[in-house]
Amino acid sequence: MGYSAVSLFSGCGGFCEGARLADFDVEAAVENDPFATQTYQANFPEIPLFDDDVHAFLNPKSETWKDRKHEFEVATTEPIDLVFGGPPCQGFSQIGTRNLEDPRNSMYKQFARIATELKPRVVLLENVPNMLLLNKGVFAKRILKAFADAGYGRMDYRVLRATDFGVPQLRRRVFFLGIRDDCDELNMTPGEILDSVVEAETRTQTTVWQAIGDLPESVTEPHETLPYPVTKRRNSILTEMRIDREGEFYTAKEKLAGADGKLLHNHHTKEIQERRLSLIRQLEAGKKADSLPKDVWDGMRPEKWRRLDPDQPSHTILAHMHRDLSEWVHPTFDRWITVREAARLQAFHDGFVFHSSEWQMLKQIGNAVPPLLARVPAIAARQVLEALDAVEIEEDSSLESELEFDRELIAA
Repeated sequence: MGYSAVSLFSGCGGFCEGARLADFDVEAAVENDPFATQTYQANFPEIPLFDDDVHAFLNPKSETWKDRKHEFEVATTEPIDLVFGGPPCQGFSQIGTRNLEDPRNSMYKQFARIATELKPRVVLLENVPNMLLLNKGVFAKRILKAFADAGYGRMDYRVLRATDFGVPQLRRRVFFLGIRDDCDELNMTPGEILDSVVEAETRTQTTVWQAIGDLPESVTEPHETLPYPVTKRRNSILTEMRIDREGEFYTAKEKLAGADGKLLHNHHTKEIQERRLSLIRQLEAGKKADSLPKDVWDGMRPEKWRRLDPDQPSHTILAHMHRDLSEWVHPTFDRWITVREAARLQAFHDGFVFHSSEWQMLKQIGNAVPPLLARVPAIAARQVLEALDAVEIEEDSSLESELEFDRELIAA
């Protein structure tokens, strides 16, 4: 059975890709970044995209919504099973502003408003784990209250690690899973269902070299391509990433939907100055700037210079790499990682092609939810829906049995 979903704060589409892997039909998406929407529309051409302010979506007072409402007929007229998304996290991030008054901190209110309008049976919200700690967890409490007021009082959250699900990257994210109050009671709480799915879906940890070791040293100019590399390498993450292989999660057909199978897209990176090149040549794999001689490193910010360890998962891919890639030096080659290599470390397969400028592509990748991570809480949401349907079928069957018994009594 296909379940319907609406995606909020969709970015370039990492969370949507994960929901699609969990067999959800995304009926509408909302994203107002004009660069991220280029990538989204290229990879999800079948999904109606509201590329405007989330405040206007489903807002009868908005002229934009009045003009575009007809584009979202299915999402606004048919029952929606799931609303999911990751509101902006920069206000909560450990390396971000951590400003309690940052307006992005309140975007969950728009999520709750839209849930009130669409009344999905399940909601799924993603953010950075630091929001659980900021100001003694006040924002987590506010999110729980906002959704309780919206009719989702049964909501739990769990922090998930991307490395547990085959993503070659040390990334942690918190997921809130909620069930609409008027749905039938389940034997398990949302948190218990999440725990069960996590246990079932845990995979062997994958490494940087397993993910990108087949990609060439040579790079292209932005928007150019290379012949698709040939390799005999075999491992679980490479099978998922390469467009010429049938993966456990991605079929070869799905991976080829948006790309030419003979070409490697997005294998370009920022230019590197001679001074920086001289510095990174001295960096050993897995080492940071504090491993360099004192006459080379000035003692400031060791994380600014960091070569990836090929035998470990990558440290977290962040949006600020669009400004400075010096924390993501290739494990073997004397250059920064490319857009495609960053995408692979985020578990985007090679058929997922990024658009707009190189600067914006890196930002999109850093902001995204890795699809193989997003897939897991989306499976939990699906299991909730299946359990709710099973209860409904059981009740209908029980009612039918009672009616049949009454008919027999009357006939007697």
